Formats: sequence, C-alpha cells, structure tokens
Amino acid sequence: MNEYRTSDFDYVLPKSFIAQNPANPRDTSKLLVYDTVNDRIYHKHFYDLPDYLETGDTLVVNRSKVIPARILFGGHFGKPQKEIFLLKEESENIFNVLVKPGRLFLEGKNFIIAQDLHGEVLEILEDGTRNVKFWNPMSEDGFSTEVSNSTVHDLLEKYGTAPLPPYIKESTADFERYQTVYAKEKGSIAAPTAGLHFTPELISNIRKIGVDMQEVLLHVGRGTFLPVSADKLTEHKMHSEFYVFSKENADALNKAKSDHQRIIAVGTTSVRVLESVYDNGFLPKSGETDIFIYPGKHHWKTVDALITNFHLPKSTLIMLVASFLQHKGVKDPVAKILSLYEVAKENNYRFFSFGDAMMIF
Repeated sequence: MNEYRTSDFDYVLPKSFIAQNPANPRDTSKLLVYDTVNDRIYHKHFYDLPDYLETGDTLVVNRSKVIPARILFGGHFGKPQKEIFLLKEESENIFNVLVKPGRLFLEGKNFIIAQDLHGEVLEILEDGTRNVKFWNPMSEDGFSTEVSNSTVHDLLEKYGTAPLPPYIKESTADFERYQTVYAKEKGSIAAPTAGLHFTPELISNIRKIGVDMQEVLLHVGRGTFLPVSADKLTEHKMHSEFYVFSKENADALNKAKSDHQRIIAVGTTSVRVLESVYDNGFLPKSGETDIFIYPGKHHWKTVDALITNFHLPKSTLIMLVASFLQHKGVKDPVAKILSLYEVAKENNYRFFSFGDAMMIF
C-alpha cells in the first residue's frame, strides 16, 4: 500500500478558476458526475441531480449555520484596524480566536469593540491563537447606568461579518448566500459548501422521487480548509469538530442500510459525522470528532455516493475524496482525483467554496 505524502495531493490552479461569487440561482452551478463502475464522466448542472438519484436513496446533509465570525474594529484616528476571528466557544462567553495584529492582543490586554462589547485576552496559546473573554458592560450587572439586554452572542453577531475564506476577495454575495437553505443551528465558521447548491425547489423535486433527506450537525472549524503542513500524512494532527447525530438519524440510516439503499453524503462534513458514529450500525451520538480520512488508512463503512466541491491543494478534503475513490475500487485514487480536477479545469469548472460540484458514485 502506498504511503502518501502531502505533496502527492498538490496541483496547480490559476486564480481565474477560484469562484468569487456563487452561481445564481444556486442550482445552476455545474456538476461533474463520475461513475466509478464504468469509469465515465458526465458534465451536468446541479439541477440535474435528480437524474442520478433513485427512490429509496438517503441524502445526508449538514444543517450547521455559519456565524458572522470576523469582527473588524478600530482603524480610526490614525490607529490600525484590528481583527478578531472567532474559532470556537470554549466556555460561556470565552472564545478561541485568531487576532490581527498580534502585538495589540497581548495576555491580559483589555479592548473595546463597541460601547456594549468589550473583551480581554486571557491567554495566548502555542499556536498563536488567543482565548478571549467577551462581556457587555451595559448589561444590568455591569457598571453602566444604561441597560442593554443584548447577550454577548447577540453582540458578536451584530458586529461580525461573513467569515469568507481568504481566497474570496471580490465577492458581492450577501451573507445568506454563504448559508445553505436548510441551515439551522449556529456554530460553523465556514460553510459546508457542498450544500450551497441546493434550492427549496430542488429539494422538493428530490423528495418527490422518494429520496429521504437526513440532517446531521457538524460545526465546521478552520482546520477543515487548512492545507496539511506535515510532509507525511501520518504526522498530521487533525482538528476536531463538534457534531450531533440523533436517534432519528440513526433509525433512518440503519433502515436504509438494512434495506440495501444508497446513503449519499452531501459534503465532507457529513462524511465525518457518518464515519464517526458507525459501529456495526449507526449509533446516536454527539461530541467531538477528529477523524482523518485519507487513502490507504480509512476503511469506509457508511457512504455509497458523495457530493462535494473542488477542494484546495494539499487539504484534508481532497485527501478524503481520494480515499472515497479508493473505497469505490479505483486503483490509483490520488492520480484519479487529480485527473478529474484537470478535466474540471479543461471544462471551466469553478473551484472552492463558491465553486461547482462533483458527484461520485
């Protein structure tokens, strides 16, 4: 078995292929369909997805909602603009964050984002992130005579903006276009992008042909999209993300398994949930998963088909897709995923978060 290196998953992508805005309407994005059994590629649009679904299929989607995690403040009277990027809530009103510039966020430093939102740097971690406590000094238990009942979460949303990835620099899309139409529970700092292509009408059409849709939850963290820095995959420390898989999910998917119906994961985040909760059957669970799926290592247990976007070079996401190709019987899965990406470039597919989609079955 090959011992793959991070460099094996590298490829060249001119900036012109990186989508700056989503397709409009959502389901007019392109869809590259790869049939692993017949080694055939079809060039379609996402609204053609029902043509590749069957009665009895189950689509598994991630219902997590993106929070406005990027907070910009200051930058007036000759002072530099400051930036806080929320990564994860560690405990009540204490968040792990990225900051810029770091010299202005030293341990013990207090700062003011707005009159009703203050913060303090509690500690600086080894990776350079900070743990920061936020509070509202205008709340009833604060020092102000004015009363503001806004919670810290309300205020972070009020002052935050969409946490678009750094490769999206010219987007005119509003925040809602960086949410799936079925997003419900707030907690992600990046969108589960394979789901961005669905419209309510497309979902209705899918249900009409007898396809079930199960919503699981995984709050996407920044680690999902970071390139792997270790040379050997075995040396990469995988990030963890919070997930919820309900009894309703377990019952529906255990029935699909026992009836030999296809389980189709919409996005790598749905895959991470499914492959984390299966142990001789789907089990209702919640918690953190740090599962790292790459070729030669992972034994797939749950997924029959995958819908996903085109991912960053050397990312854990492209590694996961290559592993799925191996699961489907492709002999050299890394060469195949890279060749599929070359086909996508030749046919002017758009890449990354606002880009087009691929279905593998």
